Amino acid sequence: MTEFTAAARAATAALRDLFPQTPLQRNDYLSNRFDADIWLKREDLSPVRSFKLRGAFNAMRKVRESHPEQTRFVCASAGNHAQGMAYSCRHFGVQGTIFMPITTPQQKIDKTRTFGGDWVKVVLTGDYFDRTLAAAKAWCETEGAHFLAPFDDEDVIEGQASVGVEMLEQLGRAPDMVLLSVGGGGLAAGVSQYLRAQSPQTQFRFVEPQGGASLRAALLAGRPMPLDTVDSFVDGAAVARIGDAPFRALSWAFPDQVLLAPEDRICVTMVDMLNVEGVVLEPAGAMPISALADLGPAIRGKTVVCVVSGGNFDFERLPEVKERAQRYVGLKKYLLLRLPQRPGALRDFLMLLGPDDDIARFEYLKKSARNFGSILLGIETKAPENFPLLFAKMEEEGMAFRDITQDALLGEYLI
Repeated sequence: MTEFTAAARAATAALRDLFPQTPLQRNDYLSNRFDADIWLKREDLSPVRSFKLRGAFNAMRKVRESHPEQTRFVCASAGNHAQGMAYSCRHFGVQGTIFMPITTPQQKIDKTRTFGGDWVKVVLTGDYFDRTLAAAKAWCETEGAHFLAPFDDEDVIEGQASVGVEMLEQLGRAPDMVLLSVGGGGLAAGVSQYLRAQSPQTQFRFVEPQGGASLRAALLAGRPMPLDTVDSFVDGAAVARIGDAPFRALSWAFPDQVLLAPEDRICVTMVDMLNVEGVVLEPAGAMPISALADLGPAIRGKTVVCVVSGGNFDFERLPEVKERAQRYVGLKKYLLLRLPQRPGALRDFLMLLGPDDDIARFEYLKKSARNFGSILLGIETKAPENFPLLFAKMEEEGMAFRDITQDALLGEYLI
């Protein structure tokens, strides 16, 4: 038994003081859809609805064992890590100071306070996370508290490896493949390191958001490389630079083992799992399931485990998720339409709509135009093939229009 394997098992045993194993469930819907044996490791059913509790608890446990006089901890987080630390502080009876960006949704702030109770204090500072992190580290040095890192810490990685320990115990055999979300890399590093030692035949696919592929960039460069830009939609995995410790544990992987999940397709998965299975997932938690579509025949007949990393989803975001899902599957489009400023021009356009087409948005953009006016149109339909039919009718009538559904710049300002 390797030192890491022993440490992962010790972390798993200690976690039983907090909560039982999270379920490993076979999903019939996904199994039938992909002609495979698909299992979901439900980290969304942990006490804090994510795997982050594991790493935070293990790191705090080991600090308390080696330095029992340390009773003050600090972290910077806008979500799941904050809640994991708060829960751990209450368990160990130690003081925690949690720095969160001012822009953090109130729901996440309230949940963090609920988990920590009187043992934690939430400090809101900084509009952006890098400023929040800098403030947390400065305060930590001044006050002599222990900084609890979200992923770039060996003890955190050991704690996240407990997901793999439980997985093998529950499945009773080695899975053919495991799909893991990657943000900072702690979960992927821990689970893969344990399984590579215990079930070397298991293959891995690491799933990153398309707008935040820090692991893939690091593997291509041979070292962690900060990304120039990051799409923040997948907030649980939108990390500009993978951690040094996680990368050391993942440097064996090849870039083609990293799957990039488009943010809009992740939305399709979230809506699908909610409507079909009644499972609420956050974007990062839905990534492994979304990536099954990229594997196709490669997983046919195989036993595949998707680690569902979390389910902390703010339902105020549901309209955006639904919107992005509709756009991805081709059921909603946005157009810029130029119409002549004459009576009946709008009616002429409306007469072209099919029975399944519906106007979801209508906005004049140039109200003072004398001859022509520009209109922003949002159109929903029941089948993607309806749009080519509508566009053909519009072209036949000589209508000037532009499809801006996938235009990121115009979408940012108009949609």
